[in-house]
Amino acid sequence: MVLVRRITADDWELMRDVRLAALAEAPSAFGSSYAREVAFTQAQWRGRFSERSVTFVAYDSADGPAGESADFPAGGVVPAGLAGVYVEDTAADVVSVWVRPAFRGRGVGEALIDSTAVWATSRSFPALYLWVIETNAPARRLYARCGFTPTGESQPLPSDPALTEIRMSRPLPP
Repeated sequence: MVLVRRITADDWELMRDVRLAALAEAPSAFGSSYAREVAFTQAQWRGRFSERSVTFVAYDSADGPAGESADFPAGGVVPAGLAGVYVEDTAADVVSVWVRPAFRGRGVGEALIDSTAVWATSRSFPALYLWVIETNAPARRLYARCGFTPTGESQPLPSDPALTEIRMSRPLPP
């Protein structure tokens, strides 16, 4: 069973550790780099939390210690993944989706996307959007399974303009 919880600015070290692991493991998947973000200060990590964003972390309870809380695993459990939503203008964009390789294929990505959709639906957004590298077939398959379809928009990846991102969207219930 995958457990997902929203993290806050008080969890900045958790976010930092998972985000840096993501940037190290999949350097071409994000619009930033490990070299850039490893130098961030505590204030910069805390600054990523605002009323315009939300971040979720996932755990696979099968890997947690016995007696863990149903709400949140006990300390020492390795986070299985991370995803966020950033609101710009009137759009809710899914950002920073990453699942640790050892947890791929176990429903972690779907659980994270479901959490972003529940959050966006509770705030009356009509749809979720995201950008994904055009050649990232595993991520595109995950997003398609979660109801996303291409919008026809594309752009160069900010951290590597040689790669192209495509935009996808998923309608949300009213």
